[in-house]
Amino acid sequence: MPIALDNLRVGRVYRFVNQGEIRTIQIVDRLAGDNFKIKDLDTLEYYTIHELLQWGRGKDYDLEEFR
Repeated sequence: MPIALDNLRVGRVYRFVNQGEIRTIQIVDRLAGDNFKIKDLDTLEYYTIHELLQWGRGKDYDLEEFR
């Protein structure tokens, strides 16, 4: 069962699965509400959690703490 976005913590690393993509992300900063600035540890890019979810949540959606 995926972690709710409200329960994400700055500095922690999570495994994010959605629509066939698996990403390892680190929470860098909390922006507004349930939006976070994140760092993709595979590509070293920065973006927001809302950018990852802009196309919706797939059947395989999962978010869990990685380390």
